[in-house]
Amino acid sequence: MVVSSAPGKVYLFGEHAVVYGEPAVPCAIERRARVTVEARDDDRIRVHAEDLSLDGFTVEYSDENDDAPDVDVSESLIQAGIGYIDAAVEQARDAADAPDAGFDITVESDIPLGAGLGSSAAVTTAGIDAGTRELGVELPAEEVAERAYRAELEVQDGEASRADTFCSATGGAVRVEGDDCRSIDAPDLPFVIGFDGGTGDTGELVAGVRALREEYDFAADTVESIGDIVRHGEEVLTETTGEHGGASESESLRETIAELGELMNFNHGLLEALGVSSRSLDQMVWAARDAGALGAKLTGAGGGGCIVALDPTEGTETALEYTQGCETAFRARLDTDGVRVEDE
Repeated sequence: MVVSSAPGKVYLFGEHAVVYGEPAVPCAIERRARVTVEARDDDRIRVHAEDLSLDGFTVEYSDENDDAPDVDVSESLIQAGIGYIDAAVEQARDAADAPDAGFDITVESDIPLGAGLGSSAAVTTAGIDAGTRELGVELPAEEVAERAYRAELEVQDGEASRADTFCSATGGAVRVEGDDCRSIDAPDLPFVIGFDGGTGDTGELVAGVRALREEYDFAADTVESIGDIVRHGEEVLTETTGEHGGASESESLRETIAELGELMNFNHGLLEALGVSSRSLDQMVWAARDAGALGAKLTGAGGGGCIVALDPTEGTETALEYTQGCETAFRARLDTDGVRVEDE
């Protein structure tokens, strides 16, 4: 039996634009999905899922069945609960050259499902890592990321980017532009996350941006402007991480966080113009800014889910807890660990 975990993420900037080859900077956060995998003597897959913003459930199926397991729940629930797990199983089987391997799989997660925090990427990444290790194969993080991307690409009908899965596999802050994925230096930014308890339809939101971009030149320009924000933000991070020196370093960090926050505010405005925000997300963003956050924006596909703010004080977290439309708020540190094996 192997237990692997992988972190969720927030976007500092760049969501949606990354689909069109613009850069994005996601950051791993200390909220994790854990996947336990134990090999079986047959080719069946048994999945027990907990803590996925869904009622816990157990399903069992094999390749001889139809494409989906025989369980009395909606197709969308099946997709949310096991679609990514099933794709991870296929990647693990392929990596270990064990096409008939069966598994008992348990999924536990601290990451709300469909909220823009990378729950599917974390589950997929941890599932591939645990599955291959249980079959005697240990993959480097970069290959886990590549296989997790292929799995998400399949489940999301070709609309996935490498950003979420690469960030989940490697941890820390990463820069993704097309197929170019690499880790970048970043300080431990004071992330505060607000969650409205809902989810957005990623496919529908991505399709909406695509339609706007194809119809209006200024929408295409908006997407490119998000890419410009990312490039400027990366320069800010590079300048700060290259500096050292006591009190001056601390002052430089404060200035960096303030400038990153301003860029986040611009980014949210552009995403709002593209139609991917929502009333609850906007309410949380403005509540965070009014409470003293240095910047705040939606994170992920939008339409509902989470916002991320930068605030070293307790002001934003407290304000969000009293904001209409916010179900919960919490602080999340940058997680420098990517996918890893946990103690059994």
